[in-house]
Amino acid sequence: MNNTEPTWEVSAWWLRLIVGRRPLRTLVRMIVVVITAVVLFKVLLIPIRVTGHSMEPTYRDGRINFLNHYAYTRHGPSRGDVVGVQVEGSRLVLLKRVLGLPGEHVAVLDGRVAIDGRMLEEPYVKGVGQLRARESALLGDRQYFIIGGNRGVSAYAVVQLREIKGKVLF
Repeated sequence: MNNTEPTWEVSAWWLRLIVGRRPLRTLVRMIVVVITAVVLFKVLLIPIRVTGHSMEPTYRDGRINFLNHYAYTRHGPSRGDVVGVQVEGSRLVLLKRVLGLPGEHVAVLDGRVAIDGRMLEEPYVKGVGQLRARESALLGDRQYFIIGGNRGVSAYAVVQLREIKGKVLF
């Protein structure tokens, strides 16, 4: 054998199924996989479970999604992005859609959203007309207006960019 890597012969067939013929190489691969998984799912992507009906029909209750934690490092969210927003003082992350951008005037009129006086076309909305609030706000620098897709049960808010934890993948 020309291989300079130290090898230990694994004689038991059941042990060979677990670690292969070269246990040292298997151990190194396992360490690399574990480190990659930790970095991927603890730093870059944040797993979240959808709880509730505020984003139906786009995101259903019980579904697992991932937030791209670094999606907005170079630029802020765009209109229509679905984001995870962390409620201050809580570990709770809400899934909402960004509709209002910094500097815009946002109004909620009978379940529909108007930006700078023009009603938005929102084909993903469920329950239009059930949200009866009549409010308006002028968004400041680094402020975004978020709302769920199911207007019958969804709340809306103005949030700061620092409260947005990432963009939802898929």
